[in-house]
Amino acid sequence: MEEYRLHTLPNGIRVVHKQVPHTQIAHWGIMLDIGSRDEQAHQQGLAHFWEHMAFKGTQKRKSYHIINRLETVGGELNAYTTKEKVCFHASLLASHSDKAIELLSDIAFHSIFPEKQIEKERGVILEEMAMYYDSPEDAIQDEFDEVVFQNHQLGRNILGTPESVNSFRREDFQNFISENLDTERIVVSLVSNLPFKKAIKQAEKYLYDLPHRTTTRVRTSPEIYVPQSLKVARGMTQAQVAMGRPSYALMDDKRLPFFMLVNLLGGPGLNSRFNMTLREKYGFVYSIEANYSPYLDTGFLGVFFGTEPKNLDKATSLIYRELRQLREKPLTTTQLHNLKVQLMGQLAMSEEGNQSFMLMMAKSILDTGKVDSLPEIFAEIEAVQASQLQDIAQEMFDERHWSTLTFLPEAE
Repeated sequence: MEEYRLHTLPNGIRVVHKQVPHTQIAHWGIMLDIGSRDEQAHQQGLAHFWEHMAFKGTQKRKSYHIINRLETVGGELNAYTTKEKVCFHASLLASHSDKAIELLSDIAFHSIFPEKQIEKERGVILEEMAMYYDSPEDAIQDEFDEVVFQNHQLGRNILGTPESVNSFRREDFQNFISENLDTERIVVSLVSNLPFKKAIKQAEKYLYDLPHRTTTRVRTSPEIYVPQSLKVARGMTQAQVAMGRPSYALMDDKRLPFFMLVNLLGGPGLNSRFNMTLREKYGFVYSIEANYSPYLDTGFLGVFFGTEPKNLDKATSLIYRELRQLREKPLTTTQLHNLKVQLMGQLAMSEEGNQSFMLMMAKSILDTGKVDSLPEIFAEIEAVQASQLQDIAQEMFDERHWSTLTFLPEAE
């Protein structure tokens, strides 16, 4: 069975499809290469607000009809915004597949941004911002972006600021879309039991006549990075910590081996080095994670954990000790083998989810123009050497080049 098939419409929109004969569910997504990093200073939060407003009215539907269109047949409609992408997606019985792509194309390209709905949704987003602020473990991740990417769009909160959110009007959404919409940077993705020809026919029915559009938008790269160490008093009982630095970009040859190292340190496995040391051995944390996010022209490495203030210095020292060990000592043959096997297993497990695979295909086509198969990825993983990992550790895990942001209880 083919991994996927790709078709390009005359307007430049690409449609990628993977047929899974045994499933009864169709997962559709429309992903646009537009995100919060494309906002100008006065537009901060506009991409995320647009994602919300897409559900609030189109040229032929009111919000009530959008919400009920798929729900009445047991389907789900959702969306999300990242630094570089906006995505609208839906899942439902494959027998109703046509309804999903019709609705997604309607909300993605024919929203009218009713002023009354803008006012209502403004309040919803302000509540969302307050919710994140009241959750220190979430808030610190957003605020740490600003520490790492100082004075750059990648450092701005995707939700925006209260001032920016309160300022948006209908023409702001229309102008932002006009400035950034490029049909050659849109991918429609589908995982279903439909034959490829039928999938393409459904996509063409609602997307073929969309006018071809391009943009001259240029994404500016972050300026020179300067490490920072900041402490902020917050009304809470636990210390929350973010540590990290800029890292490798999306197309960098070191991206995969670096991802392997980050996975070893603080990936989803309970046997990650950070978890085994800080939780299992010393009991300093409930959870600790390390994340690597590659972007078009840079990357982000973050380590996040919460601990009692009295254990803060000890926990931080243990993290730096783990980094130092990877810099100074190459992995043994057994350690490298186990790292590769674990990562390959995690990747294979992630591909079991058809919705996740659909979203991954869309992002991969937008970012690289292709979708690597599991055997291809496994071959890349198998080719990684311990010396490569040590070289990368020496480059990326020098704590002198790391930034930290710490939320401390106000009494501290």
